[in-house]
Amino acid sequence: LLLKKKLITKISVGVCVQVKELVLDNCRSEDGKVVGLSSDFENLEFLSMININLLSVSNLPKLNKLRKLELSDNRISGGLEVLAEKTPNLTHLNLSGNKIKDINTLEPLKKLPNLHSLDLFNCEVTMLINYRESVFALLPQLTYLDGFDADEQEAPDSDPEADGDALEDEYENGEGEEEEDDEEEDDLDEEVIDDEEDEDDDLEGEEEEDGVDDEVRLAPVQLQAVHLSFLVSQEPLWGQI
Repeated sequence: LLLKKKLITKISVGVCVQVKELVLDNCRSEDGKVVGLSSDFENLEFLSMININLLSVSNLPKLNKLRKLELSDNRISGGLEVLAEKTPNLTHLNLSGNKIKDINTLEPLKKLPNLHSLDLFNCEVTMLINYRESVFALLPQLTYLDGFDADEQEAPDSDPEADGDALEDEYENGEGEEEEDDEEEDDLDEEVIDDEEDEDDDLEGEEEEDGVDDEVRLAPVQLQAVHLSFLVSQEPLWGQI
């Protein structure tokens, strides 16, 4: 999918205001710049543009509420001063897999007072001597660099495998209790079936009235996330919709 202005302008202004998460991963930018995004996404809190062939973030619109920005696997080598101007409340920035070579390139990030987490995995800058110490000294507001703090303590939410293990343990511990519950439910099934047959006749007369009430109670659903992540193709896909 090619990242073009007409792609995002398909989203009306009214919808843009509601969007809090926007994922444009793998939507290729033809000229290496952000195209199509506007300040109409005024409530956007999470923006992901992974692997879209970005060379610069100079065209990024003003997004005051943006907290997390994912820019990994692009070709950005500098120009980060734009982030302080356009995303002043940024807390998490991922620049992994870009062309960041020097510590000085990160200096504009000093103007992001709320920046707590920065990722630079697979950037040349990580190969420098005293890389971590230098970045923490340059950006004292940082808590985590590449998922670890200055004392090499891992960020709480940076270990998805641990979270998965915890869920697995919880499932296994509750397995025995579930088996006992299944036995009790089997004993009650016959009684429940009899009760349901008696209630069916009563419910038939109420279905029409309940249906009207349900329609009245329905509230509009607010759109909060838009995902436009696709594999790269030769032609834009919007024309096919």
